[in-house]
Amino acid sequence: MRLDKYLKVSRIIKRRTVANEACDAGRVTINDKPAKASANVKVGDVIEITFGNRSVKVEVLDVAETVKKDEVKELFRYL
Repeated sequence: MRLDKYLKVSRIIKRRTVANEACDAGRVTINDKPAKASANVKVGDVIEITFGNRSVKVEVLDVAETVKKDEVKELFRYL
């Protein structure tokens, strides 16, 4: 699955366009490498996103095209 879509589906970032902008600005890394919005996300990847002066680091536990709001916590875990 594309990185921008994963960030939206997992609700780490609310909108896909915002996820795209974060990737274009170089604020998103997968496994400590800068990632484009089109990068492929798979189980076991570590995604880090920098928001201003803080950052969020998560490990991908599952990849799903659609997910209900209460099942989002099964897609990733915070590190």
